[in-house]
Amino acid sequence: MEAEAPGPQIGADEWVARSGERRQAGALGRARLWAERLPRPVLVAGAAAVVALVALVPVMTTDDYVLRVGVVSLIFALLALGLNVSVGFAGLLDLGYVAFYGFGAYGYAMLSSSKFGVHWALWESLPVILATSVLVGFLLALPSRRLVGDYLAIVTLFFGQIFYTIAVQGYRVPLIKIHGSHDITGGPNGIADVDDFHFFGVHLTTNKAYYWFSLAAVVLVFAALHFLNHSRTGRAWRAHRDDPLATQLMGMPVNWLKLLAIAVGASVGALAGTINAASLHGSFPDDYNTPVLITIYAMVILGGAGSLLGVVVGALTVNVLLEVLRTPDHARWILYIAILLALVAKVRPWRRLAAVLVATVAFGIALHAIVAAAWPRGVHGLVSISGTDFSKGGWLGWGLRHWLVLPGRTYEQGQYTWFNVALVALIGLVLALTMLRGWARWVVLVPTLWLAALVWETRLVEEGTGPTRFLLLGAILVVLMAARPQGLLGTQRVEIL
Repeated sequence: MEAEAPGPQIGADEWVARSGERRQAGALGRARLWAERLPRPVLVAGAAAVVALVALVPVMTTDDYVLRVGVVSLIFALLALGLNVSVGFAGLLDLGYVAFYGFGAYGYAMLSSSKFGVHWALWESLPVILATSVLVGFLLALPSRRLVGDYLAIVTLFFGQIFYTIAVQGYRVPLIKIHGSHDITGGPNGIADVDDFHFFGVHLTTNKAYYWFSLAAVVLVFAALHFLNHSRTGRAWRAHRDDPLATQLMGMPVNWLKLLAIAVGASVGALAGTINAASLHGSFPDDYNTPVLITIYAMVILGGAGSLLGVVVGALTVNVLLEVLRTPDHARWILYIAILLALVAKVRPWRRLAAVLVATVAFGIALHAIVAAAWPRGVHGLVSISGTDFSKGGWLGWGLRHWLVLPGRTYEQGQYTWFNVALVALIGLVLALTMLRGWARWVVLVPTLWLAALVWETRLVEEGTGPTRFLLLGAILVVLMAARPQGLLGTQRVEIL
């Protein structure tokens, strides 16, 4: 007698019953499940080993630039942890979070600098800044405690913009006068000459010292949030994130949970701002504007909202990636590797992937040969190393110059007519891809990939220190969200419709 095929059972929730199957989906899901089965002492020892390895970075290098990138990466890790409390744990769309980052920076700059002649030590200024940031977080959340979704986002975004406006225009506050001056924030120039961290006779004066201090702060905040996440409050936050109405019907204090989540996140953001102001010896308004908020959100989304380890990995990945993309040669490698990984992840079966790759290479070689025969100068161009430096580019450059159509000295002379034409054509092909289905989509994909490489090599690679790196980062995030919406280490959860 044949066994019946398993199916939905009466009295059993199918989503809950298949939760284990969803958690094991993909290599990352299986790795997560395997890690959760390890004994706690093994996990603690592994975490300690990773922290020790990260702490050895200043010992392994004396490059001040590398250490500065490390400090900034750890500061962003703190910011991602703080934002994860309201967004990942409680499910609140807080768009004013960057204001707390700036609040901590300006608070420390006012209490420990020559601005007002106050030079408090860290152990004096930091408690005041953290306590005040928690209070400000409560005051922000209080009028918006009944708001959800887009309405909460609008209110908090307005708060963030208010802070930025005050920071920029705070050099002429008529109602406040300190030491005979109406200048409170320094205006667009910010507050300079901020003191180093000093406490109990210890002075932090180097990037190496701030690196270790920032790492210690990340470890302490990570541990505190880990225990908080596994407490009754953490479970209530997650319940509110999944279904606010059910949480309220179960008798949980929904409004208090919102207030607490924003306040806790505000304190972590203020701590990060304090470290940033001290390490930079100044506080400047453009370090705390909306683009910075978008970057922090990208870190949380990439790592996986709700996952402490995920948002830390996302912060380190995004910040290091943005620095690497400043160099055109590095950015070139990242672009083509990202395209290849996207194709491997999305194109199935494997023979179709192989056909797309072979067809793309053949398309470029054939087009290069046709142009070389009809217009020899059209294939004599070099690859860009920087905005003013062009060369043959090694073996990768050789391959690109024989695959793409790069007119001789066109881009060395700053003539971007061909780039503009190629960009418009690329946009048209991308739009066509969204409307085509079946074999027509795969046929159009081939010239789209080739044209994307042409647009990159003829102009975008030169803007590595500017908008191109954010454009490429955005493309990577779009591809990741399409392949894994929950982020690198996030978990899928039910959406209430």
